[in-house]
Parts: sequence; C-alpha cells; structure tokens
Amino acid sequence: MLLSFKKQGAHLVKASFSDHRSLVEAVKKVDVVICTISGVHFRSHNLLMQLKLVEAIKEAGNVKRFLPSEFGMDPSKMGHALEPGRESFDQKMVVRKAIEEANIPYTYVSANCFAGYFVGNLSQLGTLTPPTDTVYLYGDGNVKAVFMDEDDVATYTIKTIDDPRTLNKTLYLRPPENILSQRQLVEMWEKLSGATLEKKAFLGNNS
Repeated sequence: MLLSFKKQGAHLVKASFSDHRSLVEAVKKVDVVICTISGVHFRSHNLLMQLKLVEAIKEAGNVKRFLPSEFGMDPSKMGHALEPGRESFDQKMVVRKAIEEANIPYTYVSANCFAGYFVGNLSQLGTLTPPTDTVYLYGDGNVKAVFMDEDDVATYTIKTIDDPRTLNKTLYLRPPENILSQRQLVEMWEKLSGATLEKKAFLGNNS
C-alpha cells in the first residue's frame, strides 16, 4: 500500500512511536497530521501512541491542523455507552483533552458507522457477510444510525483541512439518505436477494 502511494506521488516520511525525536522530525515536515491508527486496537496501545503523537506535534510547533483517529461516533456524546465501547470513547476523550490543553489546532471527524463493517452483514457481529437464514435485531430494530462509505469519509476528511469553518470544530458526516434503521437494512437486503430472513432479538450472546 505504501509503495502504491509513493507511485502516485506521495512523499513517505519514516518515524517510529518508540523514537520521540523521529516523530518530531517527521511532524516538522508537514502542515497537517491525520492519524488513522486502527480503532480496533484503541484499547491497547492506541491511546499511548496517539498521546505520543500529540506530544510530538506540541514540540514541533508548526502543525496547522491535527485530525486524531476518531471517525466513528462522537465520544463527547457517548457518556451513556456500555462496555466495551465506553472504554474506547473515554480514551478518545483523553486524547481530545491532551490536544486542547496543548493548544493544537484540530478537527474531529465523526463519521458514525462505517458501511464496510455494518451494512453488508446487516449489523451482525463476527462476520462481514449477510446472514443466510436468521438475522439478529438490536432492540426492535427501528433505531436509526448513520452509515458512511469509507471512501466518502476519506474524501470529506481531506476537504476539512483547508476549510476554515472546520478549525477547532467537530465535523459530522450524516447524509440524510444514509440514515437508516437495522430493519430498513434487512428489508433492503431481502428485496435484493429475494429471501426472507427469520428475525430474532439480539440477547448479547448470539455472535
């Protein structure tokens, strides 16, 4: 992937999270830092890595915009979340606090739910493909969420860095036609596939 970026004209800069000086030197060569560390590992070393990046940006002193690795639900509005999600949201707020205390210019991108993880599988845990016979619904299946294509998230993220309206703000990506309930997703799949799925309530141990 890195080589493909290089072939398209990207200039690759090497740095290591285990080497603070290399991070500072890398940051000094850019105007904008977009962190895309995987949220899957957020509860392990991800928090520490992002905090190290914040320290490097603070020391470098030249960054005009920092976009931390968020891109999901807005953690400042997720105080009601249950574990294990709650821990991830709390840690993202730790990163935000560090950014703001360091007076680093920022933009937070809230893209809600990545379609690649939640649409093709009809929001079933443990798989990325749609079920063939039974689908588990959360609650009554009528609560709506925002589903975003990952390429669109990337496009709008890039657009924010030169937009003064997004400076020190949270950008919410939520196209009206992308706001759907789980039942609506299931109905769309049933119409496309010609199959009818048995619907059961998700009880927390069906994955």
